[in-house]
Amino acid sequence: QLQLVESGGGLVQPGGSLRLSCAASGFTLDYYAIGWFRQAPGKAREGVSCIGTSGGSTDYADSVKGRFTISRDNAKNTVYLQMNSLKPEDTAVYYCGAELGGWGLIPDDYDYWGQGTQVTVSS
Repeated sequence: QLQLVESGGGLVQPGGSLRLSCAASGFTLDYYAIGWFRQAPGKAREGVSCIGTSGGSTDYADSVKGRFTISRDNAKNTVYLQMNSLKPEDTAVYYCGAELGGWGLIPDDYDYWGQGTQVTVSS
């Protein structure tokens, strides 16, 4: 049984911070690139950030550069997304995905998905 579980979402004010976690069970993330994606109401799922298997390679969408940081702790089988200076346009359901054999910000390339966690940025 392969499972990814996101946590850490919630309601925050503009300018606030959240840290999202993606924990794997049933398999190890060592050989998988991990991506964070988000989907707002009426919009397609879009790439936010991704990280390679060792953590040395990362990429970010232009809209979150300088505000979000992705990291991974393979010993804990967990990937994180630190989100700072949050804006209302960051409001979405955030998903983590695991990709075997590559990495990037294209949702269709990912093999496994979590159930998502809601992030709402509002005054």
